[in-house]
Amino acid sequence: MFIALLKQALFAFKRDAPGRRTRMNQWFKWLAPGLFVKRWVLISAGGVFLALLGLSIWIKLTPIYYGIQLIETFLATITSLVPSYISGPLVMLGGIVLILWGQTRTVGSITEVLRPGSDRELVDVLIDHRRLSRGPRIVAIGGGTGLSTLLRGLKQYSANITAIVTVADDGGSSGRLRRENRVLPPGDIRNCLAALAAEEKLLTELFQYRFRAGEGLTGHSFGNLFLTAMMDITGDLERAAAASSQVLAIRGQVLPATLCDVHLWAELADGRKIEGESRISEAGGNIVKIGCIPGNPPALPKAVQAIREADLIIMGPGSLYTSVIPNLLVPEIAEAIACRDVPKIYVCNIMTQPGETQGYTVSDHVKAIDRACGRPLFDSVLAQSQVPSAQALIRYAQDNSHPVFLDREDLANLGRQVVVANVMDEDPQTGYVRHNSQFLGRVLLRWYARVQGIASKE
Repeated sequence: MFIALLKQALFAFKRDAPGRRTRMNQWFKWLAPGLFVKRWVLISAGGVFLALLGLSIWIKLTPIYYGIQLIETFLATITSLVPSYISGPLVMLGGIVLILWGQTRTVGSITEVLRPGSDRELVDVLIDHRRLSRGPRIVAIGGGTGLSTLLRGLKQYSANITAIVTVADDGGSSGRLRRENRVLPPGDIRNCLAALAAEEKLLTELFQYRFRAGEGLTGHSFGNLFLTAMMDITGDLERAAAASSQVLAIRGQVLPATLCDVHLWAELADGRKIEGESRISEAGGNIVKIGCIPGNPPALPKAVQAIREADLIIMGPGSLYTSVIPNLLVPEIAEAIACRDVPKIYVCNIMTQPGETQGYTVSDHVKAIDRACGRPLFDSVLAQSQVPSAQALIRYAQDNSHPVFLDREDLANLGRQVVVANVMDEDPQTGYVRHNSQFLGRVLLRWYARVQGIASKE
């Protein structure tokens, strides 16, 4: 009889509340390991018990004695009317429902305060936070749009990310602010902060917004002006990036490679020497040597420390000579990378870049990095596996750009391991080819896990 009544009650409970199953799943998530919730609930229950025990000792049990007698009389009356094997489970079920209801309302109230307007449950946020906080310590080095693309993929797997960004940009809005306000260029830092932000879509639109009118504002992005103001308030780009990271609630940290006012120069095969990051790719020659003024700039200490503590070091993608290599012109950065015995990988570009890498193969990219540093830094290279569509190839050929050829034999002679995967995203309308953030993050983390698994077996 009791089983039949219980079945009917459960059926009604399920029928009357279509969304209750989802809520039950959310309740059970609070029991997931690693949230540090169960232990505090038990400690709280123990505290309630001890408080009641102390109160009973203090008042010498007299009111409790009569209270127990009253409860005993009440329970005896109930069990005389309804058998104990029915009334007991029903009362127990009612108590459990009240507990779950109260806890749900409590968590809901906390969620409304901590995450107003969010559709995500607080328990899901906590689970993600714990998972990401246990992720590997990743250092990503580069600049331009390539690094921000990489960061969007990596932040899905770890919150322990450090982006080390070049400060050699001297074109566009960053270049104007650099010349007019005598500050380090904020553009690449801005892109990385937006990429690592929790509310990335809205922040990207805000930070990338460019003023179309206004004396002195035309052409500037809001993000560049924001960081310039933060530099003026905090004193330098490092503090400005740290303060902005707190405001934007980013996953990880963004650091400039150096706080020195660096200007790039390049020697071309025809003997010309070009100064200025924005002028190098516009010169249209073959680069044979790259350097900076002043030579051997000091590294940011936090950047060096991040490399020394890293579990995984990634460089690229991005413009080889104006975004990737400039970070390695800081000797302490290159030295710190060379000394680390952890998985290190270079993400090669998909297409060649006119004015920088025209005619380059994958091994040519690696040789250029080795030549700039005077030593091999990366033991692995990630290269694109599939060729872009015919429409994309025609579109890029008009600009004298072609897919970077994967020359496996030359890479093997250089002692590099090759990771080949499809990490490409192609716009079907414009034919533009870019790295796909999600593909890139997934491939790199799977490769890292595989390398770690092999190392642990050895």
